[in-house]
Amino acid sequence: MKKIVLSILFTLQAMFIFSQASGGLSGKIVDSKTQKPLANVVVSVQNVNLTQVTDIDGKFAFFSIPQGNQIVQIRNSGYLDQLLKIEIEKSKILDLGVVVLEEDLKEEQQASLVTITDNDLGDENSGSESTAGLLQASRDAFLQTAAFNFGQARFSVRGIDNEYSNVMLNGISMNRLSDGRPQYSNWGGLNDATRNQEFTDGSKPSDYVFSGIAGSQEINTRASSFRQGSRISFLNTNINYSFRAMATTASGMMNNGWAYAISAGRRWAQDGYFDGTNYAANSIFASVEKRINSNHSLNFTTIYAQNRRGKNSPDTQEVNDLVGIKYNSYWGYQEGEKRNSRVKVVDEPIAILSHYWKINESTQINTNVAYQFGKIGNSRFDFQSADDPSAAYYQKLPSYYLNSFNGNVYAPNEAAAASLRASFLANPQVDWKNLYQINKDFLSIGSRYVLYEDRTDEKSFSFNSIIASKLADNIFLNGGLTFVDNRSSNFKNLLDLLGGNYYNDVNLFGYGNTQQNDLNNPNRKISVGEKYGYNYNINSSKAEVFTQFKFTYKKVDFYIAQSFSQSSYQREGLYKNGYYPTNSFEKSEKKEFDNFGFKGGLTYKISGRQFLDFNGLYQSKAPNSKDVFPNARLSNVVTPNLSNETIKSFDLSYIIRTPKFKARFTGYINEIKNSTDVAFYFSDNINGVNNNSSAFVSELITGQNKRNRGVEVGLEYQITSTIKATAVAAYGEYIYTNKPKLSTTNDKDGFAVDRGEVDQVGYKVAGLPQQAYSFGLEYRDPKFWWIGANINYLSDNYVDFAPLLRTANFKASSDPGIPYNQDLADKYLVQEKFNPFYLLNLVGGKTWRINTHTLGLFANVNNVLDAKYKTGGFEQARNATFSEVYKDSQGPYKSFGSKYFYGYGRTYTVNLYFTF
Repeated sequence: MKKIVLSILFTLQAMFIFSQASGGLSGKIVDSKTQKPLANVVVSVQNVNLTQVTDIDGKFAFFSIPQGNQIVQIRNSGYLDQLLKIEIEKSKILDLGVVVLEEDLKEEQQASLVTITDNDLGDENSGSESTAGLLQASRDAFLQTAAFNFGQARFSVRGIDNEYSNVMLNGISMNRLSDGRPQYSNWGGLNDATRNQEFTDGSKPSDYVFSGIAGSQEINTRASSFRQGSRISFLNTNINYSFRAMATTASGMMNNGWAYAISAGRRWAQDGYFDGTNYAANSIFASVEKRINSNHSLNFTTIYAQNRRGKNSPDTQEVNDLVGIKYNSYWGYQEGEKRNSRVKVVDEPIAILSHYWKINESTQINTNVAYQFGKIGNSRFDFQSADDPSAAYYQKLPSYYLNSFNGNVYAPNEAAAASLRASFLANPQVDWKNLYQINKDFLSIGSRYVLYEDRTDEKSFSFNSIIASKLADNIFLNGGLTFVDNRSSNFKNLLDLLGGNYYNDVNLFGYGNTQQNDLNNPNRKISVGEKYGYNYNINSSKAEVFTQFKFTYKKVDFYIAQSFSQSSYQREGLYKNGYYPTNSFEKSEKKEFDNFGFKGGLTYKISGRQFLDFNGLYQSKAPNSKDVFPNARLSNVVTPNLSNETIKSFDLSYIIRTPKFKARFTGYINEIKNSTDVAFYFSDNINGVNNNSSAFVSELITGQNKRNRGVEVGLEYQITSTIKATAVAAYGEYIYTNKPKLSTTNDKDGFAVDRGEVDQVGYKVAGLPQQAYSFGLEYRDPKFWWIGANINYLSDNYVDFAPLLRTANFKASSDPGIPYNQDLADKYLVQEKFNPFYLLNLVGGKTWRINTHTLGLFANVNNVLDAKYKTGGFEQARNATFSEVYKDSQGPYKSFGSKYFYGYGRTYTVNLYFTF
């Protein structure tokens, strides 16, 4: 009866429409293997902005389509796009009949991909992870190449750090208020559960948020959005981990109004690609939805992704030449087992309750409440009255004697250097047995060596409500209100006394009261599981509202969007530090920042196949909490004269879309002004070589400006029905454009010292290739197998320079015995440029149909030619003056030369999966 009524309504609607002399289009979408109808497939008529989703029977129908030639696009997650060229005739319905969608075998590449982004090379999750959002969310040829081929070299789209992106789970922002970045490992290992994504590139409009210059990524975990069925997979690789097992099942929306999706995964390795990088991760996901009625639905999602991995060390060129680029100084054997001293642990469950309210056919509101809690820990050695336990410590390497001086006279000791070289090669790893023995020898006075973790425990409450409304046939409204309240507890946590009885909670760099980490509890003796060293809370909150209006017309689409936000930060010190007795304990002043943003864009439709697209943005951005309190571990000191960043962005694209040829040519420019950077390191003679001023310092840079500009080209051509070619190019210039202010705080003195301006105009933004090119061929056989190859060229990657060496301090503090030499200084201060390199990647897959089930195999080999290349690195600022750098530059290697990260050599991935 229901179908009869629908047929009558369909006929009446058609009669009414055609009385207006219009054309129409209808069809049915089915799966190529099972021949089952596909519901919720997006069907759109390009150039006239008509869009529908198929019903439960896979059917769709359009009316009032302009006469003439049109392009119809058919899209569904997990299937290949279809672009159909049609001709609409007056007062006639064009029936496409049954349209078959083929499974996107390449989607398995997305589920199987293991990239450098997951390796988290830096403790701050920066840079490389900006491509992580592209892995499953975009089918643009350029962005797909950036993810699958450039990502392994830490390429970042438009050179933008991922703190300027917006990553969301069901509309809830996953960007942290501490550093602005998402913690991707919070949902790592759940590739099947996070396939449903929407991605916006750059500042283009998003239906969920006022997206910034790095775009947005919305991950939808609504249970009814999952394709019905089950899937298991097993993967083997030689990158971050060795094995991965996953299982997923989804019910689809059942007749009783319930839907569920469950997924679980495990990843593990005794050794990753780099020596000693053990890996263990367990992930579980559950989403359940109850459809209350046709207008209301509730969904509850929980995610628990526990991750524990050993880190790999950056090393100097001297160390790399002695023991190879896979060397990792952080580990050693303990009773025959490898033990890594630098382990990162992430354990932060997420729970999200969502309400979907369909007010009417034109307006929907989605409201979400989320709670996240847990811990992040980064372990390392702590030691007192003892030598650095690292086998690669500079005093244990040959350069220590090859760069030695007698007064101001160069006096290398070849014999001593040879002895150190032999000793290092014989024992290049952490000697755990010796550490235990030393602690045993000092049982009565406390451990000399311990293992601790820098720990952050967070509790975060989030709320948002998002509206989407069709105000008129050609006007659409998106808007949202978001509130986030975050409480983070930060402290040192003692993990292992390494055979000792206790550890003394004092700072031996100080004198008298300055040795006390907590004057309220002096001379504490610490046991395993206790806090020590530093202990403070950061209380942060952010409220934001945005609106966005989109207008669609026959020849022009355009949008305007605006946002307003307020952020607040407050530090609460739980220790009364000996260096800062009056400014470390209890609560600091509360810092608040108001911000706004405006953006807009226009798409001009030259034809149904050619478009011009323009986007522009201007916004201000609050500093992150780490920038507000530059020395948060010890004091309540706030960055002086701190204000918001300002961001400007413009891009212009020429886009071609035809059934066989797709292309995008984009030019862009982004400017970030008034940014703040904080760094910590040990520096020798920072106030002059004769002032005994070696100390651990915090470095604060304020008022820093950057400009990123360049072009992107992505071409895709279907040569035959089975062969496709792609060509991609990225040419960028990412530079610093001004001389910001730099100050250092030496904890021996307890006050900031103004070092003046940093002479960095024209220096390059580091740690990412600024040029990248790729050419690929793909063969897709009708018998459900495919193979592809890409050759990639990447260049213009630079080391991260030490700003302190570009201040007047470098020259003014020079040793009188070694006069300043401008020619040598210019040589020392040249920003190192890494060598360009090629990466040849192969990828392929095959599926077999077993009744209504699918067995699939995916495999790839990256860097087939086993190229050795640097992905990043940083100058050490330990030598703060010209004279010290001069002394360190006499031998074949610098003792405090730059430290480097390397990319993977030849790697592989093989994934076997079964869907049923």
